[in-house]
Amino acid sequence: MDTQPRRSSVSRRRMLTVALGGAATVALPAPAWAATGRRPGAALPPTLTGHDIDVAKRVSAERALEHLKVLSIGIGPRIGGTRSERVAAGYLAGVLDRLGYDVELQPFPVADKFLAQLGSPRGLPTDLNWQCGASPHAALDTKVRGDVLDAKLGGEADYPADVRGKILLIDYVAGTREAVVNLAVARKAAAVIFLPADLVEPRRASAFSPQLPGLATTPAPIPVVGVAQAQKHRLRALLAARKLSLTLSTTAHRGLTSHNVLANQPRRSATGPVVMVSAHYDTVIGAPGANDDGSGTVLTLELARVLRKLPTNAQLRFALWGSEEQGLIGSRYYVAQLPQAERDRILAVYQNDMVATSWDPATRYWLLSFDGLANRATNEVAAAAARLGYSSRISPVTLRGSSDHQSFQEVGIASANFSWRGEESPALLEPPYHSPEDTIAKNISLERLQVSLELIGSAAYTTAR
Repeated sequence: MDTQPRRSSVSRRRMLTVALGGAATVALPAPAWAATGRRPGAALPPTLTGHDIDVAKRVSAERALEHLKVLSIGIGPRIGGTRSERVAAGYLAGVLDRLGYDVELQPFPVADKFLAQLGSPRGLPTDLNWQCGASPHAALDTKVRGDVLDAKLGGEADYPADVRGKILLIDYVAGTREAVVNLAVARKAAAVIFLPADLVEPRRASAFSPQLPGLATTPAPIPVVGVAQAQKHRLRALLAARKLSLTLSTTAHRGLTSHNVLANQPRRSATGPVVMVSAHYDTVIGAPGANDDGSGTVLTLELARVLRKLPTNAQLRFALWGSEEQGLIGSRYYVAQLPQAERDRILAVYQNDMVATSWDPATRYWLLSFDGLANRATNEVAAAAARLGYSSRISPVTLRGSSDHQSFQEVGIASANFSWRGEESPALLEPPYHSPEDTIAKNISLERLQVSLELIGSAAYTTAR
């Protein structure tokens, strides 16, 4: 395993300039409590140890926000294995390298990706991201431009006979998808934009790469793409208000390599205990990923900055996983490469996934365990919550996988996922989840991010001492 730090090829100053240029209108209320003061929403005043105060007085959600601007605005969607994820990995590695850690980019192969980008000569609203998915069974690496026509279900009676050169909006129905694409091709349309069915609120459908298995042998000669629910409603509203022209480009990304970003405290014992703080930094198609999981990523960076100067007995290790959204690929690859002796060194893994949503109903901080049982990670966070006065806001240890803690618990390493979600269930996630609306402006609370920093920072520091 290569343990030499690899410096980012991306200029942090340049990336931050790009991000701040697009974020000038983003203004979030800053946390405003003293390290020893009562936190908003806490049931009790804090009873902090001196070590808790060492963490609380140093962590800063506002500082973490500067990294989040780079990730979600400067870079945007970070799709596993594509250039956007590589740029993000380079940025993260550079930050950790400058903090003095031994940094490694751990590569692993991932599946091909098929992406599309929408634009307009008149410009599209900038509060949404306009990346979407491209069908692998239609025209790729191509760009078209045309006026938009709402073809509803895409049947014979749904649009005029002459749709030559038009970009068609068509409601996606799995049973008719290939028939409507064939009809669009026969009528010489320029492209098809499939619109997903609306999900039950607060869920909203994500962008997707339409599968057309009947056209796998002979792909459609026009682009076919799948947008998110938020993009769907905005496109129809724009078209209802005026004539709408779009540009649509598709790209096939093949032979892909994703990366985990790993950072270890230098000059530590190769056999001593390890405490890990982690998050995934990739996103789904079309999502800027401010909360999922830019928030967990920047929490990890901020704790790496703060904890590096505090005395510990265990080695601190910070990990940012690639390609989580494709099935926990990065964290599972990492765990698979660890010999049993290395697995046995790990005391606890604090996995942070969606720790800063501003969605009002997300009032519970969830302790999620893949086996539903308490372990070192859940116990330490629950204890930190009690000291911060937050016990009433913390869930019981609850059975749930589907994030990178699962990769560790599958092999017996104490780990858990920590996130803000709805009170009734960990399945109750904010409307911007996995959507183009997962932006700083729409989906980030610095107050919740600050509390998350204090909870995880205090727990991890206690474990490492």
